[in-house]
Amino acid sequence: MRNIRQILGLAFMSLALTSTYGCEIKTKKETTKPVLAQGFLPDTNEKPKSNTVKIALLLDTSNSMDGLINQAKSQLWDIVNKFTYAKCGNEDRPVLQIALYQYGNDNLSSREGYIQQVLNFSGDLDEISEKLFSLTTNGGEEYCGEVIHTSLKQLNWGDNPDNLKMIFIAGNEPFTQGKLNYKDAVTNAKEKDIVVNTIFCGNYEQGINSDWKNGATLTGGEYIAIDHNRKVVHIDTPYDDVIIQLNSKLNQTYISYGAMGSVKMEKQRTQDSNAYELEEAVAVKRAVSKSSRLYNNKNWDLVDALEDESFDIAMLEETELPKELKGKSKTEMEAYVEEKKAERSKIQNEIQELNAKREKFIAEQQKEGEKGELENAMLEAIKKQAAKKNYKWEE
Repeated sequence: MRNIRQILGLAFMSLALTSTYGCEIKTKKETTKPVLAQGFLPDTNEKPKSNTVKIALLLDTSNSMDGLINQAKSQLWDIVNKFTYAKCGNEDRPVLQIALYQYGNDNLSSREGYIQQVLNFSGDLDEISEKLFSLTTNGGEEYCGEVIHTSLKQLNWGDNPDNLKMIFIAGNEPFTQGKLNYKDAVTNAKEKDIVVNTIFCGNYEQGINSDWKNGATLTGGEYIAIDHNRKVVHIDTPYDDVIIQLNSKLNQTYISYGAMGSVKMEKQRTQDSNAYELEEAVAVKRAVSKSSRLYNNKNWDLVDALEDESFDIAMLEETELPKELKGKSKTEMEAYVEEKKAERSKIQNEIQELNAKREKFIAEQQKEGEKGELENAMLEAIKKQAAKKNYKWEE
């Protein structure tokens, strides 16, 4: 599960683009009225935004895929962190949304083709992490064509030609299994300007012979074969402990509000623990992600919420406020939030500075071939396809 995070990271990550259009350079300015806190809806319900990268991860969770899930959990944050540097056109930064499906698991409904949507498109990094860690394996039937078709049917991919839309499907059984022909599914994806990338967990030639490469080629996607059982090598650095300590301080700058505030804050801590239990290096990568623009929690955190011009803290009910803000005036509340904002910004900058040193240290110590297989596969495909839509990566 922890490896899944890293995969997402990169998915989540993070992100590929494959049409002849370019990402939008200008965005229209809209005038909005102040809204209540509950007006902030999940990403899946928000009005479509310009320059959005949508990635659907379709993961085989049959018995033989424990290694794949581990890689995904441990490499999610690598992908997210890399995506932090993505730019569309001049200065515009794209929004990242990730969806997650599992297939080929006997615990799933046979009527549904042993397929389950684990997460709809979301930019909530804590939620993505939680869902990845919830995955378990159990033997089953792996129907690649059907899970691709299901993701096309259930997810709101939108019709903006400037958006980057990608599917990453990973597994190790023949791509041809199931009643639904995979060629029909990937043809449908191409018609929707969605690129299908296939990741075969096993021998490269075996993946070609079982049609995994053809499944990608038909949409202009990438075919990659990986050793899903290979252990991810993490390099400890002199900066890790300090970054983890700063992450604890970072959590103290969050001000929860609304009915779900305390639940979301607890989820934040739980996902910190999941990352740390997987490996200390994964916890460090998650902390780095939390110091980036992609980690935004305006639905439950007042610091992020006040960054949105449509949010008015004065319209919150007394019962929606945290205890430290109850009975305070609007001016007093905003002053308190601004204080936490300044504190957070300082901590995030410290984490980013330390991470730059950390990455330099790793680059000097890392041996050839030690990077995560899933991470490398996804990032290579994402960057290649993103370039076709005028996305670039500046670090």
